[in-house]
Amino acid sequence: MTNEDTNLTESDGADSGEFSLAEASETRLGVVSHAMHGQRIDKAVVLMAPEFSRSHLQTLIEKGHVQLEGRVVQTASRKVLAGQRLIIELIPTPESLAFRAEPMALNVVFEDAHLMVLNKPAGLVVHPAAGHWSGTLLNGLLAHHAAAAALPRAGIVHRLDKDTSGLMVVGKTLIAVTALVRAIAARAVHRQYLAIAHGAVASKRMEIDAPVGRDPQSRVRMAVHHAGKPARTDVDLILRTLDFSGVRCTLHTGRTHQIRVHMAAQGHPLVGDAVYGGRPALGMQRQALHATRLSFDHPCTDQALAFEADAPEDFAAAWAQLRA
Repeated sequence: MTNEDTNLTESDGADSGEFSLAEASETRLGVVSHAMHGQRIDKAVVLMAPEFSRSHLQTLIEKGHVQLEGRVVQTASRKVLAGQRLIIELIPTPESLAFRAEPMALNVVFEDAHLMVLNKPAGLVVHPAAGHWSGTLLNGLLAHHAAAAALPRAGIVHRLDKDTSGLMVVGKTLIAVTALVRAIAARAVHRQYLAIAHGAVASKRMEIDAPVGRDPQSRVRMAVHHAGKPARTDVDLILRTLDFSGVRCTLHTGRTHQIRVHMAAQGHPLVGDAVYGGRPALGMQRQALHATRLSFDHPCTDQALAFEADAPEDFAAAWAQLRA
């Protein structure tokens, strides 16, 4: 297979509106070699675009992005003949565009040359993943400051679930990122959450020390089980009714979904948390979890920093119903 021409179209990155994959597409032309005579067209396409997976290229064929002798071919098994001209419109995978800067409004609580503390709204995905390859906090950080592009995960050192609101710290330099990661591992970054759970929590204080890992029955859930990693959450009861409890949760480890899993394992899933047995209530359609307090020593100046963030409107209204 020989390539005759390549025409690359790039976005200049200045447009803050919706981004189409077609904006980053490339049209590639080639001629079927004698060695490829009689072979399947998807094999010929793989030779023309070896940087893409065969499955992605087969998808492009099925969607009409490949032409043979000027005619669209949508069957991957179609045979090609030596000398025939192939044209491929190479649409990049969403994953390949995940680390693109996308300007967005960030609720910055604190910022200096080394780090930022953000109040993340519910609904914002922190890091690109399947189903969320754009519009994430990482995309916003890449647009916020140029140095983010050179940092692991754009400086993100810990995450909040999509539907959890509240405080996060983000590094802006490699020194700060490295120090923050070590501080989190050493449990020197202190995080407290407010949560509303189903049922009346009986104890004023619970110290939940139970390993958390991937649920062997469901890949989209975590669970308490012996093969998990050590996880500890301290739970203090603040408000209680017959049907609901308002609690403060202090993390000592940071496992995925840790508070949600630990509370569900105690028979008190969070309100609105359908993944772990919760139901919408008190006006909450998402899991009732808010990262309200964050404290740590500044990784570069050693200054003690502490931040608090008021709960967003939906959570505050639900909490007020408990208090009433």
